[in-house]
Amino acid sequence: MKKFILYISTLSLLMMTGCDNYLDTVPDNRTEINTPEKISELLVTAYPQASYVPFCELMSDNVSDNFQGNAPSPIYSKPYFWEDVLQIDTDSPHSYWAACYAAIAASNQALASIKALGGGASLNPQKGEALVARAYAHFMLVNLFAKFYDATTAATDLGIPYVTEVETVVNKQYDRKTVAYVYDMIEKDLIEGLPLIKDQVYESPAYHFTQMAANAFASRFYLYKKDYAKVVQYADKVAGSGGFAANMRNWNTNYSAKSFTVIRTEYSKSTEKANLLLAETSSYWGRYWAGQRYGLSETLGRDIYFGGSPSGGSFSYSLFGNERGVYLPKFNEYFVRVSPSSNIGNGYNMVPLFTTEEVLFNRAEANLYLGNGAACLADLNTFLSLRIASYNPASHTLTTAKNNAWYGTTNTGGALLQTIINFRQMEFMHEGLRWFDLLRYKISVTHDNQDGTSQTLAADDKRKVLQIPQESILAGMPLNPR
Repeated sequence: MKKFILYISTLSLLMMTGCDNYLDTVPDNRTEINTPEKISELLVTAYPQASYVPFCELMSDNVSDNFQGNAPSPIYSKPYFWEDVLQIDTDSPHSYWAACYAAIAASNQALASIKALGGGASLNPQKGEALVARAYAHFMLVNLFAKFYDATTAATDLGIPYVTEVETVVNKQYDRKTVAYVYDMIEKDLIEGLPLIKDQVYESPAYHFTQMAANAFASRFYLYKKDYAKVVQYADKVAGSGGFAANMRNWNTNYSAKSFTVIRTEYSKSTEKANLLLAETSSYWGRYWAGQRYGLSETLGRDIYFGGSPSGGSFSYSLFGNERGVYLPKFNEYFVRVSPSSNIGNGYNMVPLFTTEEVLFNRAEANLYLGNGAACLADLNTFLSLRIASYNPASHTLTTAKNNAWYGTTNTGGALLQTIINFRQMEFMHEGLRWFDLLRYKISVTHDNQDGTSQTLAADDKRKVLQIPQESILAGMPLNPR
């Protein structure tokens, strides 16, 4: 029987261990990926096991300086000032870079093993998952560590390495190519892999790319690429014939009356139908986000959540906290000790990577650009029916007239777009997605400090592109300009 050896990505290895440690590894003490079952087991690691949430939130306009006192560690303070984080540590951009390339390495090994085993229909589900997972990790990397996709400049904007082969050498040279090339490769993997996915092969579907999760990913990909007809095409598959409502969180009845502890536990449960894909991430965000100096201030929280709604009525989100900061309970850290008798260990957070709510907003936004205003409003009203306290369609249905009046404008399209963006900010607070909206709409960000000063990140500031790890110079990659 042939043996298929698992190699760890050089790109991630450089971030996690020294080259000497890698070369000291006993060559025969490696995992043999030689059965379909082992390929499936390998694909459990084909998802980034680090979190983008902390640094994306801290860079966004979801935060301000909450109170006087000592600044937190550089991991949780430098992003607030849009400074490059040099530490290779949990919750850092470099940690996420390494985790993405480790996930890509797992996908590539799975694909190589499938090919060596002869492929065939019986291995198509694993092949589909590997392709879509590889596409996702590259998608996240290119949107964070390269200029955001712009069709007019993507062919010349510096991208990130798109790795498609198992790596067998240390310090392999990589070409970053262009953002357009990376997007083309993502699309190729996504389109090839999605039809092959079969939900039935998963023991725990919520942690894998199911058909629903893969279609949700496709709807986000095409939204960022501004191919709006395809956004609707893939979002429709998530909605199904019954629409989105049955698979969304109902804050009006299921969440608003519950305690902080219950909400933060249930929010990221696999049994929550709204969670289309969950990832277990090594992160301390669940420990620090609520008491963090740079977070959602009481003033900012009131402005975002309690300023009313263009449809009328009040939102039913449950905010907790005090004058030092408020927050929605979304993260519940679980701590894994290194041994049963030890007091040390590692913190983990379960993060929803794709949700039904996001797909609803993707379709609403796409329909707006396609000129389907009625369809856009229909999705927004579905959302409001589950978010407005004591919802009554007779008084709370959103119309273009109401929406225009709310913003004091006759620009119906512009007002609806602003509503979508505002609703997205509320819904995904603390989850990092706001940063991507700021990137794709080239919105500037201002952070106010307790001492009366402030700093602004302009719409075209080069610091909106995260710096690739300094260690990547070893792989021959140019750094992003500063």
